[in-house]
Amino acid sequence: MAEIVTCANCGKRNRLPAAATGVARCAACHTALPWLTAAGDGDFEQVVTAASLPVLLDLWAPWCGPCRVVAPGVERAAQELAGRLKAVKVNVDEAPRVAERFGVRGIPTLLVLRQGREVARQVGAVPPPTLLRWVEEVIAKPAA
Repeated sequence: MAEIVTCANCGKRNRLPAAATGVARCAACHTALPWLTAAGDGDFEQVVTAASLPVLLDLWAPWCGPCRVVAPGVERAAQELAGRLKAVKVNVDEAPRVAERFGVRGIPTLLVLRQGREVARQVGAVPPPTLLRWVEEVIAKPAA
């Protein structure tokens, strides 16, 4: 399934697939686009593990109040780190195997992954500026 993302630079609407490698760019002006998508048990490998960019993984549930507090920070990270990050939301109620794979005991749980491997973890709600600063610090570190 592809998301429709409007380029903030030129206004062109772009079809952005959930599962792709490389950097999401506008078809018209080639500006990096914010890449915010969703994944589940069935497509996690294609959407997350195969990503060439670092992935901010938001493990959440619709009934979770703190998860709703974190959501704007995840969206902001996708926008401000466009071209450097792919943000993926996983509803743990609909994707229990993904939650089990990462040993999720509480939500929201935020992970930064490189080539499908966890490099950082944040459990619990944090305000958007704190979340953005954390993600920027993590992705600035060279891959080990």
